[in-house]
Amino acid sequence: MSDRTIAKLLERLRRLPPQTSLTLAELRAQYERAQIAFPLMDEVTLQVVDAGPVRGEWLLPAGTGDAVVLYMHGGGYVIGSPRSHRHLAADIAVAAGTRAFTLDYRLAPEHPFPAALDDAVAAYRWLVESQGAQPGRIVLAGDSAGGGLVLTTLVALRDAGLPLPAAGVCISPWTDLSCSLPSCDPQLPSYDPLIDHAVLRAMAHAYMGRRSLRNPRVSPLFADLRGLPPLLVQVAGGEALVDDARQLAIAASEAGVHTTLEVWPRMVHVWHWYARMLDEGQQAIERIAEFMQGALRQRAAVDRA
Repeated sequence: MSDRTIAKLLERLRRLPPQTSLTLAELRAQYERAQIAFPLMDEVTLQVVDAGPVRGEWLLPAGTGDAVVLYMHGGGYVIGSPRSHRHLAADIAVAAGTRAFTLDYRLAPEHPFPAALDDAVAAYRWLVESQGAQPGRIVLAGDSAGGGLVLTTLVALRDAGLPLPAAGVCISPWTDLSCSLPSCDPQLPSYDPLIDHAVLRAMAHAYMGRRSLRNPRVSPLFADLRGLPPLLVQVAGGEALVDDARQLAIAASEAGVHTTLEVWPRMVHVWHWYARMLDEGQQAIERIAEFMQGALRQRAAVDRA
């Protein structure tokens, strides 16, 4: 059996310590080790940014043009960083022929809602107003909580009357922080070892405190999605958030948003993160690149008309 199969990946993942056995500091440190396990490719230049309220990393593949991926990392609004997701954002940028800016948004519980959303909106405005990026040359992308943040950011930009980006990409998005959908039922057997239901609910409360977990500014499944740009939603068929993605795709389509839903069988939550060791991870990234390139071309044609 090839070492680049889901069976081999699952063997590795099941050897990890249970999430409930780790402290918050240990969970964060575990994520940060990704920058060692998955080093940045030589063809990508890294530039760290600390521009007042906007912090993050530019990932600049050689020979790319002016298009930008604004990437929102996952981690339940509590863990994760540009460093933990550097390789994933860079892989997407290389495949799509774009630059990437990975946002270092503030984390809960130190910085509860709406800190992440405020930081995402500020980063988009910074790209447009200070970095010379054209809205039609920007794609918002993110995984898990970052996938939900892509959507709430798009809604916030629309409500503020700002020009919207060309598209949004949501990888295994967390769209319902109340965890009320059937696939998030902790009583159901799970194929996916990456999501612990108790940890997921604790993260939701760490970010939202006593606020409603169905607040549309954090749970975009309950938001008005009209007028958003085209969306690509990818999710694993056996993961706890598969219904978050399916119901989002239904809601967005009913709101008139051009939405492409891809349910990948037998994969795990954000399997793209393991593209260096999983063929389907690289294939999913290539699908994202194809979608992005099409959305950017379509937006350019509209803007020229």
